[in-house]
Amino acid sequence: MKENNIVYLDNAATTRPYEEVVAAYLDVAAHHFGNPSSLHLVGYDASRLLREARDRVPSSLRVNKTHEAVFTSGATESNNLFLFSVARRYQNRGKKIITSMGEHPSVLNVFKALEKEGFEAVYLPLTLDGAVDPEDLRKAMGKDTILVSIMGVNNETGAMSDLRAMSAIVKGYPKCFFHSDLTQAVGKVDVPYSLLDAFSFSGHKIGALKGSGALVYRKNIAFPSYEEGGEQEGGHRPGTVDVAGSYALSLALERSVKEAKENEQKVALLRDKVISYLESRSDEFAINSPASGSPYLLSFSLLKKKAAVYVEGLSEEGIAVSSVSACSSKRENTSYVIEAMGLGKERAAHVVRMSFAPFNTEGDIDRFIAVSDELLGRLVNQR
Repeated sequence: MKENNIVYLDNAATTRPYEEVVAAYLDVAAHHFGNPSSLHLVGYDASRLLREARDRVPSSLRVNKTHEAVFTSGATESNNLFLFSVARRYQNRGKKIITSMGEHPSVLNVFKALEKEGFEAVYLPLTLDGAVDPEDLRKAMGKDTILVSIMGVNNETGAMSDLRAMSAIVKGYPKCFFHSDLTQAVGKVDVPYSLLDAFSFSGHKIGALKGSGALVYRKNIAFPSYEEGGEQEGGHRPGTVDVAGSYALSLALERSVKEAKENEQKVALLRDKVISYLESRSDEFAINSPASGSPYLLSFSLLKKKAAVYVEGLSEEGIAVSSVSACSSKRENTSYVIEAMGLGKERAAHVVRMSFAPFNTEGDIDRFIAVSDELLGRLVNQR
Protein backbone atom coordinates (compact mmCIF):
# COMPACT_ATOMS: atom_id res chain seq x y z
CA MET A 1 0.00 0.00 0.00
CA LYS A 2 1.35 3.41 -0.91
CA GLU A 3 2.21 5.71 1.97
CA ASN A 4 -0.04 8.52 0.76
CA ASN A 5 -3.04 6.17 1.01
CA ILE A 6 -2.39 5.41 4.68
CA VAL A 7 -4.01 7.27 7.55
CA TYR A 8 -1.45 6.75 10.30
CA LEU A 9 -2.91 7.19 13.79
CA ASP A 10 -0.46 5.12 15.85
CA ASN A 11 2.11 7.82 16.59
CA ALA A 12 2.56 6.76 20.21
CA ALA A 13 4.14 3.54 18.92
CA THR A 14 6.45 5.47 16.60
CA THR A 15 6.09 8.51 14.40
CA ARG A 16 7.43 9.82 11.13
CA PRO A 17 10.96 11.27 11.42
CA TYR A 18 11.56 14.85 10.36
CA GLU A 19 13.12 15.04 6.91
CA GLU A 20 15.90 17.39 8.04
CA VAL A 21 16.67 15.06 10.95
CA VAL A 22 17.08 12.09 8.62
CA ALA A 23 19.30 14.24 6.38
CA ALA A 24 21.44 15.25 9.37
CA TYR A 25 21.75 11.63 10.46
CA LEU A 26 22.92 10.54 7.02
CA ASP A 27 25.42 13.40 6.81
CA VAL A 28 26.97 12.64 10.20
CA ALA A 29 27.01 8.89 9.57
CA ALA A 30 28.70 9.34 6.19
CA HIS A 31 31.07 12.25 6.80
CA HIS A 32 31.70 12.35 10.57
CA PHE A 33 31.93 8.61 11.17
CA GLY A 34 34.80 8.57 13.65
CA ASN A 35 34.72 6.96 17.05
CA PRO A 36 34.37 9.89 19.49
CA SER A 37 36.75 8.13 21.89
CA SER A 38 39.56 7.97 19.32
CA LEU A 39 42.51 10.30 19.91
CA HIS A 40 42.97 11.60 16.37
CA LEU A 41 41.39 14.25 14.13
CA VAL A 42 38.55 12.01 12.87
CA GLY A 43 37.69 11.04 16.44
CA TYR A 44 37.91 14.67 17.58
CA ASP A 45 35.46 15.67 14.83
CA ALA A 46 32.93 13.07 16.00
CA SER A 47 33.52 14.06 19.62
CA ARG A 48 32.75 17.70 18.77
CA LEU A 49 29.37 16.78 17.26
CA LEU A 50 28.59 14.55 20.22
CA ARG A 51 29.29 17.43 22.61
CA GLU A 52 27.00 19.67 20.58
CA ALA A 53 24.25 17.09 20.79
CA ARG A 54 24.80 16.53 24.52
CA ASP A 55 24.59 20.27 25.19
CA ARG A 56 21.54 20.73 22.97
CA VAL A 57 19.38 18.24 24.87
CA PRO A 58 19.32 19.92 28.31
CA SER A 59 19.46 23.38 26.69
CA SER A 60 16.32 22.65 24.67
CA LEU A 61 14.56 21.65 27.90
CA ARG A 62 16.05 24.62 29.83
CA VAL A 63 17.79 22.48 32.42
CA ASN A 64 21.35 22.87 31.14
CA LYS A 65 22.55 24.48 34.39
CA THR A 66 21.37 21.59 36.56
CA HIS A 67 21.13 18.47 34.37
CA GLU A 68 23.13 16.57 31.79
CA ALA A 69 22.33 13.84 29.27
CA VAL A 70 23.44 10.28 28.65
CA PHE A 71 22.60 8.96 25.19
CA THR A 72 20.98 5.52 25.06
CA SER A 73 19.09 3.32 22.64
CA GLY A 74 15.75 4.61 23.93
CA ALA A 75 13.56 5.13 26.98
CA THR A 76 13.54 1.44 27.90
CA GLU A 77 17.30 1.40 28.31
CA SER A 78 17.25 4.80 30.01
CA ASN A 79 14.70 3.58 32.56
CA ASN A 80 16.68 0.42 33.21
CA LEU A 81 19.94 2.33 33.53
CA PHE A 82 18.74 4.84 36.10
CA LEU A 83 16.42 2.65 38.15
CA PHE A 84 18.72 -0.34 38.51
CA SER A 85 21.85 1.74 39.04
CA VAL A 86 20.43 4.19 41.55
CA ALA A 87 18.55 1.57 43.58
CA ARG A 88 21.66 -0.57 43.93
CA ARG A 89 24.02 2.36 44.48
CA TYR A 90 21.97 3.95 47.29
CA GLN A 91 20.39 0.92 48.97
CA ASN A 92 22.36 1.67 52.12
CA ARG A 93 19.93 4.58 52.63
CA GLY A 94 16.89 2.29 52.49
CA LYS A 95 15.26 -0.29 50.26
CA LYS A 96 11.79 1.12 49.65
CA ILE A 97 10.99 2.05 46.04
CA ILE A 98 7.71 3.43 44.69
CA THR A 99 6.07 3.42 41.27
CA SER A 100 2.53 3.11 39.88
CA MET A 101 0.42 0.28 38.48
CA GLY A 102 0.13 2.07 35.14
CA GLU A 103 3.81 2.36 34.26
CA HIS A 104 5.42 1.10 31.08
CA PRO A 105 6.85 -2.46 31.34
CA SER A 106 10.38 -1.02 31.24
CA VAL A 107 9.68 0.45 34.67
CA LEU A 108 7.33 -2.16 36.12
CA ASN A 109 9.61 -5.05 35.24
CA VAL A 110 12.63 -3.30 36.77
CA PHE A 111 10.73 -2.90 40.03
CA LYS A 112 9.71 -6.57 39.96
CA ALA A 113 13.35 -7.54 39.41
CA LEU A 114 14.48 -5.31 42.27
CA GLU A 115 11.91 -6.94 44.55
CA LYS A 116 13.74 -10.23 43.97
CA GLU A 117 16.91 -8.50 45.19
CA GLY A 118 15.25 -7.61 48.49
CA PHE A 119 13.80 -4.18 47.75
CA GLU A 120 10.33 -3.27 49.01
CA ALA A 121 8.37 -2.14 45.95
CA VAL A 122 5.13 -0.18 46.30
CA TYR A 123 2.78 0.05 43.30
CA LEU A 124 0.46 3.03 43.63
CA PRO A 125 -3.09 2.67 42.25
CA LEU A 126 -4.51 4.71 39.41
CA THR A 127 -7.50 6.97 39.76
CA LEU A 128 -10.56 6.56 37.52
CA ASP A 129 -8.90 9.19 35.31
CA GLY A 130 -5.80 7.04 34.95
CA ALA A 131 -3.43 9.26 36.94
CA VAL A 132 -1.65 8.85 40.26
CA ASP A 133 -3.13 10.71 43.22
CA PRO A 134 -0.33 12.67 44.94
CA GLU A 135 -1.94 11.86 48.28
CA ASP A 136 -1.36 8.16 47.65
CA LEU A 137 2.31 8.94 47.12
CA ARG A 138 2.43 11.01 50.28
CA LYS A 139 1.00 8.13 52.31
CA ALA A 140 3.44 5.64 50.80
CA MET A 141 6.59 7.67 51.43
CA GLY A 142 8.86 6.87 54.36
CA LYS A 143 12.34 7.56 55.67
CA ASP A 144 13.59 4.41 53.94
CA THR A 145 12.24 5.46 50.50
CA ILE A 146 15.11 6.01 48.09
CA LEU A 147 13.45 6.05 44.67
CA VAL A 148 10.15 7.13 43.12
CA SER A 149 9.34 6.66 39.43
CA ILE A 150 6.04 8.01 38.09
CA MET A 151 5.45 8.57 34.37
CA GLY A 152 4.41 11.99 33.14
CA VAL A 153 1.94 10.89 30.45
CA ASN A 154 0.49 7.40 30.34
CA ASN A 155 1.37 5.68 27.08
CA GLU A 156 -2.09 4.14 26.67
CA THR A 157 -4.58 6.72 27.89
CA GLY A 158 -2.64 10.00 27.88
CA ALA A 159 -3.49 10.54 31.56
CA MET A 160 -1.17 13.13 33.11
CA SER A 161 -0.03 12.83 36.71
CA ASP A 162 0.75 15.95 38.74
CA LEU A 163 4.55 15.82 38.72
CA ARG A 164 4.83 19.21 40.43
CA ALA A 165 2.83 18.07 43.44
CA MET A 166 4.68 14.78 43.62
CA SER A 167 8.04 16.48 43.33
CA ALA A 168 7.17 18.64 46.32
CA ILE A 169 6.35 15.50 48.30
CA VAL A 170 9.57 13.71 47.35
CA LYS A 171 11.63 16.78 48.22
CA GLY A 172 10.57 16.28 51.82
CA TYR A 173 12.75 13.16 51.78
CA PRO A 174 16.31 14.30 50.87
CA LYS A 175 17.59 10.74 50.48
CA CYS A 176 15.02 9.93 47.77
CA PHE A 177 15.32 10.46 44.00
CA PHE A 178 12.38 11.31 41.73
CA HIS A 179 12.47 9.84 38.20
CA SER A 180 9.87 10.04 35.44
CA ASP A 181 9.38 8.18 32.18
CA LEU A 182 8.55 11.09 29.86
CA THR A 183 8.42 9.14 26.61
CA GLN A 184 4.96 10.45 25.69
CA ALA A 185 5.52 13.88 27.21
CA VAL A 186 8.85 15.32 26.03
CA GLY A 187 8.39 17.84 23.24
CA LYS A 188 4.61 17.54 23.45
CA VAL A 189 3.15 18.82 26.72
CA ASP A 190 4.32 21.10 29.53
CA VAL A 191 6.54 19.30 32.03
CA PRO A 192 8.42 20.70 35.07
CA TYR A 193 11.74 19.21 33.96
CA SER A 194 13.80 21.16 36.49
CA LEU A 195 11.91 19.56 39.40
CA LEU A 196 12.85 16.03 38.36
CA ASP A 197 16.04 14.29 39.42
CA ALA A 198 16.00 12.26 36.22
CA PHE A 199 13.80 11.52 33.23
CA SER A 200 13.85 9.28 30.17
CA PHE A 201 12.61 9.56 26.59
CA SER A 202 12.95 8.02 23.13
CA GLY A 203 13.85 9.73 19.88
CA HIS A 204 11.44 7.92 17.59
CA LYS A 205 8.42 9.39 19.39
CA ILE A 206 9.43 12.97 18.51
CA GLY A 207 10.68 12.84 14.93
CA ALA A 208 14.10 11.28 15.47
CA LEU A 209 15.16 7.73 14.61
CA LYS A 210 14.57 4.38 16.27
CA GLY A 211 17.41 3.23 18.48
CA SER A 212 18.06 6.67 19.98
CA GLY A 213 17.09 8.05 23.37
CA ALA A 214 18.40 9.79 26.43
CA LEU A 215 18.50 9.78 30.19
CA VAL A 216 18.66 13.33 31.56
CA TYR A 217 19.74 13.49 35.20
CA ARG A 218 20.73 15.99 37.84
CA LYS A 219 24.48 16.59 37.75
CA ASN A 220 25.11 15.82 41.40
CA ILE A 221 23.74 12.26 41.18
CA ALA A 222 26.47 9.64 41.03
CA PHE A 223 25.54 6.23 39.69
CA PRO A 224 27.48 3.49 37.92
CA SER A 225 26.62 1.61 34.77
CA TYR A 226 24.79 -1.67 35.35
CA GLU A 227 26.79 -3.14 32.45
CA GLU A 228 30.48 -3.94 32.17
CA GLY A 229 32.60 -2.38 29.45
CA GLY A 230 34.39 0.87 28.74
CA GLU A 231 34.00 4.34 30.21
CA GLN A 232 31.86 5.85 27.45
CA GLU A 233 29.05 8.25 28.33
CA GLY A 234 30.73 9.35 31.53
CA GLY A 235 31.01 5.78 32.75
CA HIS A 236 27.23 5.37 32.73
CA ARG A 237 26.89 3.37 29.52
CA PRO A 238 29.69 1.35 27.93
CA GLY A 239 29.93 0.87 24.17
CA THR A 240 30.75 3.04 21.17
CA VAL A 241 28.30 5.93 21.01
CA ASP A 242 26.02 6.34 17.99
CA VAL A 243 27.04 9.91 17.19
CA ALA A 244 24.72 10.24 14.19
CA GLY A 245 21.70 8.95 16.12
CA SER A 246 22.44 11.15 19.12
CA TYR A 247 22.94 14.23 16.95
CA ALA A 248 19.70 13.57 15.09
CA LEU A 249 17.89 13.06 18.41
CA SER A 250 19.06 16.45 19.69
CA LEU A 251 17.82 18.20 16.54
CA ALA A 252 14.41 16.51 16.71
CA LEU A 253 14.07 17.44 20.37
CA GLU A 254 14.98 21.06 19.68
CA ARG A 255 12.35 21.35 16.96
CA SER A 256 9.68 19.50 18.95
CA VAL A 257 10.12 21.79 21.95
CA LYS A 258 10.01 24.94 19.80
CA GLU A 259 6.80 23.84 18.09
CA ALA A 260 5.21 22.19 21.13
CA LYS A 261 2.43 24.72 21.80
CA GLU A 262 1.42 25.00 18.16
CA ASN A 263 1.45 21.23 17.70
CA GLU A 264 -0.51 20.62 20.89
CA GLN A 265 -3.29 22.87 19.61
CA LYS A 266 -3.34 21.04 16.25
CA VAL A 267 -3.67 17.57 17.71
CA ALA A 268 -6.20 18.71 20.32
CA LEU A 269 -8.62 19.62 17.52
CA LEU A 270 -8.21 16.18 15.99
CA ARG A 271 -8.65 14.40 19.32
CA ASP A 272 -11.77 16.43 20.09
CA LYS A 273 -13.26 15.49 16.72
CA VAL A 274 -12.73 11.80 17.41
CA ILE A 275 -14.18 12.17 20.91
CA SER A 276 -17.32 13.79 19.46
CA TYR A 277 -17.70 10.87 17.08
CA LEU A 278 -17.22 8.28 19.84
CA GLU A 279 -19.75 10.04 22.04
CA SER A 280 -22.24 10.02 19.17
CA ARG A 281 -21.88 6.24 19.04
CA SER A 282 -22.02 5.60 22.79
CA ASP A 283 -23.81 2.31 22.08
CA GLU A 284 -20.60 1.04 20.48
CA PHE A 285 -17.77 2.86 22.27
CA ALA A 286 -16.69 3.82 25.80
CA ILE A 287 -13.95 6.41 26.19
CA ASN A 288 -11.15 5.50 28.61
CA SER A 289 -8.95 8.59 28.36
CA PRO A 290 -9.61 11.53 30.69
CA ALA A 291 -10.63 14.87 29.19
CA SER A 292 -7.66 16.44 30.98
CA GLY A 293 -5.13 14.07 29.42
CA SER A 294 -2.57 14.65 26.70
CA PRO A 295 -4.26 15.47 23.37
CA TYR A 296 -1.78 13.17 21.65
CA LEU A 297 -3.42 9.97 22.91
CA LEU A 298 -6.94 8.62 23.03
CA SER A 299 -8.01 5.26 24.42
CA PHE A 300 -11.48 3.80 23.95
CA SER A 301 -13.11 0.40 24.24
CA LEU A 302 -15.56 -1.37 21.98
CA LEU A 303 -18.71 -2.46 23.81
CA LYS A 304 -20.05 -4.98 21.30
CA LYS A 305 -17.23 -5.83 18.90
CA LYS A 306 -13.77 -7.33 19.37
CA ALA A 307 -11.05 -4.69 19.29
CA ALA A 308 -8.66 -6.93 17.34
CA VAL A 309 -11.23 -7.46 14.57
CA TYR A 310 -12.06 -3.75 14.48
CA VAL A 311 -8.38 -2.74 14.30
CA GLU A 312 -7.74 -5.29 11.56
CA GLY A 313 -10.73 -4.00 9.63
CA LEU A 314 -9.43 -0.44 9.83
CA SER A 315 -6.00 -1.64 8.72
CA GLU A 316 -7.47 -3.32 5.63
CA GLU A 317 -8.83 0.10 4.66
CA GLY A 318 -5.46 1.80 5.18
CA ILE A 319 -6.06 3.21 8.68
CA ALA A 320 -3.45 2.37 11.33
CA VAL A 321 -4.41 2.37 15.01
CA SER A 322 -3.45 -0.09 17.76
CA SER A 323 -5.39 -2.37 20.06
CA VAL A 324 -2.89 -2.07 22.95
CA SER A 325 0.56 -0.60 23.52
CA ALA A 326 3.00 -1.73 20.84
CA CYS A 327 5.32 -2.97 23.60
CA SER A 328 2.85 -5.66 24.66
CA SER A 329 0.60 -6.23 21.63
CA LYS A 330 2.44 -9.39 20.54
CA ARG A 331 1.89 -11.02 23.93
CA GLU A 332 -1.57 -10.05 25.06
CA ASN A 333 -4.65 -8.07 24.07
CA THR A 334 -5.75 -6.98 27.53
CA SER A 335 -4.77 -3.60 28.93
CA TYR A 336 -3.49 -3.76 32.51
CA VAL A 337 -3.71 0.05 32.58
CA ILE A 338 -7.47 0.04 31.96
CA GLU A 339 -7.88 -2.65 34.61
CA ALA A 340 -5.82 -0.60 37.07
CA MET A 341 -8.19 2.32 36.45
CA GLY A 342 -11.04 0.13 37.69
CA LEU A 343 -12.88 0.05 34.36
CA GLY A 344 -13.25 -3.72 34.33
CA LYS A 345 -11.85 -6.67 32.42
CA GLU A 346 -14.34 -6.40 29.56
CA ARG A 347 -13.30 -2.82 28.80
CA ALA A 348 -9.66 -3.78 29.22
CA ALA A 349 -9.96 -6.66 26.76
CA HIS A 350 -11.30 -4.56 23.89
CA VAL A 351 -9.19 -1.41 23.89
CA VAL A 352 -8.24 0.70 20.90
CA ARG A 353 -5.50 3.32 21.18
CA MET A 354 -5.39 6.19 18.73
CA SER A 355 -2.45 8.60 18.82
CA PHE A 356 -1.93 11.76 16.84
CA ALA A 357 0.90 13.77 15.29
CA PRO A 358 1.09 17.28 13.83
CA PHE A 359 1.10 15.87 10.30
CA ASN A 360 -2.36 14.35 10.80
CA THR A 361 -5.26 16.27 9.27
CA GLU A 362 -9.01 16.65 9.72
CA GLY A 363 -9.31 14.67 6.50
CA ASP A 364 -7.59 11.77 8.23
CA ILE A 365 -10.20 11.87 10.98
CA ASP A 366 -13.07 12.15 8.50
CA ARG A 367 -11.81 9.05 6.72
CA PHE A 368 -11.47 7.16 10.01
CA ILE A 369 -15.04 8.06 10.95
CA ALA A 370 -16.44 6.96 7.58
CA VAL A 371 -14.58 3.64 7.64
CA SER A 372 -15.46 3.07 11.30
CA ASP A 373 -19.16 3.55 10.63
CA GLU A 374 -19.00 1.13 7.72
CA LEU A 375 -17.17 -1.43 9.86
CA LEU A 376 -19.63 -1.17 12.73
CA GLY A 377 -22.46 -1.87 10.32
CA ARG A 378 -20.68 -4.86 8.85
CA LEU A 379 -19.10 -6.57 11.86
CA VAL A 380 -21.21 -9.00 13.87
CA ASN A 381 -21.52 -8.33 17.59
CA GLN A 382 -18.92 -10.56 19.23
CA ARG A 383 -18.84 -9.59 22.89
